[in-house]
Amino acid sequence: MVSTLDTRTPEYRALTEGCALVDRAGRGRLALTGADRREFLHGQITNDIEGLEPGHGCYAALLTHKGKMLGDLRVLDLGDELLLSCERAGLQELFNMIRRYKLGSDVELHKRTTEMGELSLIGPEARRVAGCGALGGAEHDNMRGDVGGQAVVFVVTDLGVDVFCAADATESVRATLIAAGAAEVSEAAAELVRVESGRPRYGVDLDESVIPQEAGLNERAVSFTKGCYVGQETVARLFYRGKPNRHLRGLKLSAPVEPGTPLRLGEKEVGRVTSAAVSPVHGPIGLAIVRREAEPGAALAAGDDGVTAEVAELPFAAPA
Repeated sequence: MVSTLDTRTPEYRALTEGCALVDRAGRGRLALTGADRREFLHGQITNDIEGLEPGHGCYAALLTHKGKMLGDLRVLDLGDELLLSCERAGLQELFNMIRRYKLGSDVELHKRTTEMGELSLIGPEARRVAGCGALGGAEHDNMRGDVGGQAVVFVVTDLGVDVFCAADATESVRATLIAAGAAEVSEAAAELVRVESGRPRYGVDLDESVIPQEAGLNERAVSFTKGCYVGQETVARLFYRGKPNRHLRGLKLSAPVEPGTPLRLGEKEVGRVTSAAVSPVHGPIGLAIVRREAEPGAALAAGDDGVTAEVAELPFAAPA
């Protein structure tokens, strides 16, 4: 599906000028407790978990032994537990990994997908609406607080603030945030600003065929100073010695296309559109993981109906 909004619509103005609220009930959530929780998770995923301190967090990937992505996740250190938030497409693999390999460690796994609510506040007014002025400024920083008398966890995101709460408190928290100035918008509207920002999404732009470096995730998701983890050999070898065969790129399209549309450079297929949107600022745009010969500035054919796609660096540059 192609996400489309106009600059004049209340949804787009809320997302880019005010504060929009998006319900993330469809995401997956787990928690880890126990004395070995940091050490255990550190050995399973790509980022540095042992170095986390309460109130901070990181983004990481779960890999196969060949370095391919089984999922991605946010790891949030709340002090007494690690809260894990991921796309639903990667939840089962994450759950299976923890359950399989935690044996012998002081680690308890807790299901939180249905036990917790998760609301995203997007836009420059997100902190004001949430009332979390003391929250740190780095992505994934987190703190406990309350919204309308309900206990919550605030988390910094790239576009605003996420608010976690007990599932049965979600409606109360939502109502309080709307009363404070948030405007509820659809997930499709939020997808448009995600595509504009160039952030890939697991299950949409990323799958088990992708190595983190191909998706431009090394800086955000991978520590090259930590000890061993599953898939490390491939990730390290590609980083230090090789060049990825594919890269996540933006697409500036001559007309809207659907996700899955093939992209060709000359007669050769070099990738497929994974996300597509019609941006009020950039026009028709998309994301795709394309072969490295499709360099920024290259003109690709998108499908068979005469649509062209100019390959662009991410994030998309503001129009001149």
